[in-house]
Amino acid sequence: MPAGIPLSQLPWDQRLARLLVSPFAHTALHPNHLTTLSLLLGVCAASLFAAYGMVHADVAAIIYMLAVFTDHTDGELARLAGKTSKFGHDFDFVVGGINYTLLFIGIGVGLGDDLGAAWPPLLGLAAGLSNPFILYMRMRLDRVHGKEAVRHPGFPGFELEDFIYFIGPITWVFGLTYFFVPYGLGTLCYLTWTALQYRRWNRAG
Repeated sequence: MPAGIPLSQLPWDQRLARLLVSPFAHTALHPNHLTTLSLLLGVCAASLFAAYGMVHADVAAIIYMLAVFTDHTDGELARLAGKTSKFGHDFDFVVGGINYTLLFIGIGVGLGDDLGAAWPPLLGLAAGLSNPFILYMRMRLDRVHGKEAVRHPGFPGFELEDFIYFIGPITWVFGLTYFFVPYGLGTLCYLTWTALQYRRWNRAG
């Protein structure tokens, strides 16, 4: 997405990301630094979920929301500073996939301990390990067919992936389980949708 696109045409989180990183466009700060920060935040959140389950879920949810938002700042900085690269693009894809994988596995482990049940780790593992397959198919589609092939359905000012920000409000108001179950099952549905998209684009291609 070129830097010249007006703010009014960007999703809300990307608008904020562009505004925050614009002062750093001509500094030594590199987009890959922000991608690495996103990874560290994602690992920290997943570790808190796994180690403490519902005890520190509120804090872990905030940290994960920061990881998701930071994942948008790297692309905006890259475009503003003219520092786009194939490595940076792929690195961003991979870090996003790792963060989602660790998130669901971490929550599954933590909730399994809290509830004394086997199903949370199983759902967490299934949802988490869906992400490497989703990541592979989306990277292949992006490389072969371009950004149109990996574009998500969306709404004015929002993208499908922005629903992950609800990890905070849902966890704070209703509890971690109410985020984990629908989003875990939703990830499995997203894997199916991605596989169908992958098949459709490759057949057309």
